[in-house]
Amino acid sequence: MNRFLYFAGFAYIALCGAIVVRELEIGQRGTSSRVEIVAPPPPAPQGAGATNSGAQWFAAMKPFCNPVEVEVRTRFTPAPQTSEGAGYAAACFALAGKIDRARGIINGMRNGDRGAAANVLFNVAHPVADAGDDLASGAMMALVLEYWPNNYMALYHAGMSEYAVAQYAAAERHLRSFLEMYTAADGFTENARQALGRMRAEKPSEGLRLRPLVERDGAARP
Repeated sequence: MNRFLYFAGFAYIALCGAIVVRELEIGQRGTSSRVEIVAPPPPAPQGAGATNSGAQWFAAMKPFCNPVEVEVRTRFTPAPQTSEGAGYAAACFALAGKIDRARGIINGMRNGDRGAAANVLFNVAHPVADAGDDLASGAMMALVLEYWPNNYMALYHAGMSEYAVAQYAAAERHLRSFLEMYTAADGFTENARQALGRMRAEKPSEGLRLRPLVERDGAARP
């Protein structure tokens, strides 16, 4: 009798242990499932295309505005579909030396929006020119003038760039137009007059006739 009770007690204890182990395993699986369900998804990658501002897009894109990377980068992270965004996209391609591509972007806009895009392009090119690199910014300034012909600072920088590469006819036209619009006695006007004087003294090629440099009051300069 005692042996039977002893065996029954041992069996009961073993059964209880098995039940406890099984419940623990079920609880662990349930906990694991619940963690997987409530885990938040990873954050979406933040790139230039995720911004709504053309300026923000350009700030992220500017390191890639070079001939090697600009096409691929702008294809996968396009600029915002606004006049500002188009202006910054054109500026990016212009910085990469792809002036025709930049022109195509602006020409693809409505006529009323092209001036705003040219303004953005000018604001990107102007610091480069003011830093003294008229040669690098000249093509961008010439593009600005196609849509904003009375921008006197674009006239100046385009003219100085053309003078640097001996494109005297275009340089004279732009620098004279600049002096007609800008009358302040500062370094810009002095540089423009000096460039015109040097072009006149350098005996330009046949077919180019530089007019004498005349002050606005009609008195010829010596």
